[in-house]
Amino acid sequence: MLSELIDLERYPLDDPANPRLAAVVEEARSQLHTTGCAVIKDLVRPEAIARIDAEIVADAHTAHFSTQQMNPYFHTEPDPAYPDRHPVNTFIERSSGFIAGDAWAPDGAMQVLFSSPELTALIAECLDLPELHCYADPLAGLTANILEPGQQFTWHFDTNDFAITLLVDEATAGGRFQYVPGIRSADDEGFDAIQAVLEGGDLLHGELGVHTLELRPGDLQIFRGRHSLHRVTRVGNDSPARHAAIFAYTEEAGVIGRVARTKQLFGRVLPEHVDAERERVRSDALLD
Repeated sequence: MLSELIDLERYPLDDPANPRLAAVVEEARSQLHTTGCAVIKDLVRPEAIARIDAEIVADAHTAHFSTQQMNPYFHTEPDPAYPDRHPVNTFIERSSGFIAGDAWAPDGAMQVLFSSPELTALIAECLDLPELHCYADPLAGLTANILEPGQQFTWHFDTNDFAITLLVDEATAGGRFQYVPGIRSADDEGFDAIQAVLEGGDLLHGELGVHTLELRPGDLQIFRGRHSLHRVTRVGNDSPARHAAIFAYTEEAGVIGRVARTKQLFGRVLPEHVDAERERVRSDALLD
């Protein structure tokens, strides 16, 4: 039951007209408008987080782990059309594992939370969207990201406009989420600013710089990652693994992910991905 996963007194998802919920939505919208990122603290009960973490540990043997040198667009090969000192030709290690969406038990806490109409409605309200749908991709809809000691998820952009992440188990050293909001737009790739960040500068982009979030297990993060460069820093060698659940939603029903990105993260694609690739229409001309 949803009440076993979320404190409905504090976060009354089952009562959309409740003023307490309206305040949560207003605060999330404000954060998203200001920095492109909102955090709903302690949304998921500690005992539910323990159940979700147990599910991740139980399914960790199915995870696809990989280590690549990649640029912010998930490309792994240099492009001679660009100079050497350029984001397209700057490659940094990404090392992590992903548990795919077809690993989860349909009655598990992960799946119940992800497919909850009440949670989906809350996220849509926070994003000021009329409705959202659970991502139909059989692999990338509901996933878990695992960063083992010594691993990192380097600077990158998302292919979708927003991402929903639930921190499940934190690292005791490293494993911090960092981002630079609005560093690019649909009309401007922002290459110079991106390169400054890749080279280690604490870039000030307008009035905003590199933000570091202090997330705790149970915190739900709503993030606009299409135009904001972001990463998870390297987990310390003596730290526990960092576990995060990723809930993917789309504005339209029936959306399937891209073949190249799916194969990178999960090590495989399904016939649904190949079929969807033939019919795909891009929403912008960004590199990815």
